[in-house]
Amino acid sequence: MSDDPFDEIDVPDDPLADLDRATQQLTLRTERRRYDKPVVIIEGFEGETDLEALASELKSALGTGGTVTDGTIELQGDHKSRVKTLLEERGFQINSV
Repeated sequence: MSDDPFDEIDVPDDPLADLDRATQQLTLRTERRRYDKPVVIIEGFEGETDLEALASELKSALGTGGTVTDGTIELQGDHKSRVKTLLEERGFQINSV
């Protein structure tokens, strides 16, 4: 057993990752695409955000399809309020348009 009182504290590998998320200002907007289908677009990502992993988590949580293109995440359907909640839970700041 170690004498260090901080051994049991769970410190993430990259403690600045949460700071990166909190300083980003993401924009959510809804567009109408072919056949008047709504698509939620999330843009404004900076730095080392793993967009593929985040998009996968959002698609699973929403039960919808989507893609990552040119630094934005596009999700099929009108899920703007739910996406905002999910991203805020992950530490992102959201500006809705």
